[in-house]
Amino acid sequence: MLMLVELHIEDLALIERATLTFEDGFGVITGATGAGKSLLIDALGLLLGQRARTGLVRKGAKRALVEGRFLVDPGG
Repeated sequence: MLMLVELHIEDLALIERATLTFEDGFGVITGATGAGKSLLIDALGLLLGQRARTGLVRKGAKRALVEGRFLVDPGG
């Protein structure tokens, strides 16, 4: 089993810096229109190998950063 436990984002579109921690059983992202759900999905895509678009780099930044910390269960 592989579980994402932390997502760290810097200079991705409108996100200057954010770190999200996920607990066991997390399964949904909700929020109002314009809350940034699509940006989180974009960050997850980049983390999983999706091709990056230069338009995702925050205006004025030289680069964007997406990092993930995973928990790996060797038995499952």
